[in-house]
Amino acid sequence: MGYRTYTCPIAKSCGGCEWLAVPYPIQLKRKQAAVEALFADVVSADHARLLPIVGMAEPVAYRHKAATPFAPGTHGRIRSGFYASGTHRIVPCARCLVEAPLCRETLNAVARAAEDLNVPAYDEDAGKGLLRHAIVRAGWKTDDLLLTIVTNGQALRHAESFLKALAGLAPHVTGIVQNVNQRRTNAMLGPESSPLSGPGTMHDQLLGCTFEIGPTSFYQTNPEQTEPLYRAAIDGLRLEPGMRLLDAYCGIGSIGICAARATPGVEVVGVEKGRDAVACARRNAEANGLAGRARFVAADATAYMRDAKKAGAGYDAVVLDPPRTGSTVTFLDGVCSLAPARVAYVSCNPETQARDVALLRRGGYVLDSLQAVDLFPHTRHVESVAILSRP
Repeated sequence: MGYRTYTCPIAKSCGGCEWLAVPYPIQLKRKQAAVEALFADVVSADHARLLPIVGMAEPVAYRHKAATPFAPGTHGRIRSGFYASGTHRIVPCARCLVEAPLCRETLNAVARAAEDLNVPAYDEDAGKGLLRHAIVRAGWKTDDLLLTIVTNGQALRHAESFLKALAGLAPHVTGIVQNVNQRRTNAMLGPESSPLSGPGTMHDQLLGCTFEIGPTSFYQTNPEQTEPLYRAAIDGLRLEPGMRLLDAYCGIGSIGICAARATPGVEVVGVEKGRDAVACARRNAEANGLAGRARFVAADATAYMRDAKKAGAGYDAVVLDPPRTGSTVTFLDGVCSLAPARVAYVSCNPETQARDVALLRRGGYVLDSLQAVDLFPHTRHVESVAILSRP
């Protein structure tokens, strides 16, 4: 067919891009078919519009967040790269096909600087050593690049010399943060972060809005495809001036702020448990000139909806972007009780989305449209936006 294919020297050992050998148009067809199969009965019953998947023009260098574990090597070396699929064996990587430029170079620079200064890598079996992980976030529309170094303890050996070495090896880094994680866990990040160099945050842009992003903030890995993902949700809500939108699981406020910018006169309330994320969302609203129309609350979204219902506060629309496990029965019951006219459900797991859409339909909603968006080319993963309305 003449389809372009992509190659990577560590594809088989890394396992991250499991569909790399599959031509990209076929990947998109597979993902579209998988979403169609999950929702076939609902689409038929509700006469919903099943829109074609949104793919990338060039499915490379799309990951603007990258990470590496560290482990002791031989002769004082430090190993870094990717865990081989299903193992904790590290596969070295000099350059990654799907990561944004400078990401992997920056991560490898941390290992080289640590080797030169005898900063010990973390041995997960023994629970000893200092350097555990490094995570980098690179701007899509900006030149910001935030590096987070995860350590097994507060003290960073030769900190001044280490930062100086990194500045020489990776001069493009605009900020460095130390995160402390002393737990024996597979989770990369611990609860405590502090800036080492430059600001402890970075900035990027989506749909004309600017966002502050911290080391623990949720921000989509593929910003280029996040724009059509968010646009599908916002367009599907059909917001008009004077309407009120509830942004549940709002994080740093990205969807709600984009919605408020897209439709002047819309009032947005974002709800999120994490206080740090809410503080960041408030700064983002102010930075985008939306502090008067985008308000963010640190609360459990289910409890917030219950209280809003009791107080007689109404919402015309709800947007939610839950984790891979999906939403909860109590939350979805809360949405049905609040009874907004339209709901936009953004999902990174269509299987749990299909389960949750069934609950919303039992609560009186119908599926209007379904849109798949490919945020992770060369993998099985696909995101989807379901728009539901109350007849």
